[in-house]
Amino acid sequence: MPNPKAVFDTTEGKFTAEILLDKMPLTASNFIDLVNTGFYNGLHFHRVIDGFMLQFGCPYSKDPKSSRAGTGGPKDGTSFKTPDGKTITRKNGGNIPDELTQRISNEPGTLSMANTGEPNSGGSQFFINTVHNDFLDWWRSDLSESQHPVFGRIVEGMDVVKKIGKVPTRDDNPIKPVKVNSIKIE
Repeated sequence: MPNPKAVFDTTEGKFTAEILLDKMPLTASNFIDLVNTGFYNGLHFHRVIDGFMLQFGCPYSKDPKSSRAGTGGPKDGTSFKTPDGKTITRKNGGNIPDELTQRISNEPGTLSMANTGEPNSGGSQFFINTVHNDFLDWWRSDLSESQHPVFGRIVEGMDVVKKIGKVPTRDDNPIKPVKVNSIKIE
């Protein structure tokens, strides 16, 4: 069975990502559940750094100028199922367990879990790498202590991702907000 695809409809255009459910079942299932419940609809990219990445998924970013953007996640106690039927409950701020199992590098166009730097602190926020950020690979402790597992990759519309990566920002926040109108799983 092929991996699902997520179609992002943004104010800058559309792009599609393959979600690596076959390799990253826990992280991918968390993302798919949040998409299917409409969690991401209407949120804005709250952190855009040209030559690095685009960060998205904080519920506070519904207000594109919120000073809390980048600090939120799903509600504690909400849950989702993995493909093998296991129920995972989000806790400690809506977080999920780290899925540090596959060595998929943070290459351009990959989707990777954002976190606070502490173990098991990822929830809804993720970033799209615009360059090869191998220092963020969870197994590369020789480069950095950061551990960000990849769970998807852009398969269509990388030009839109690059366009978002070039928007003017102030303190890494787009001056003209970039909104994700919706994400749909195909």
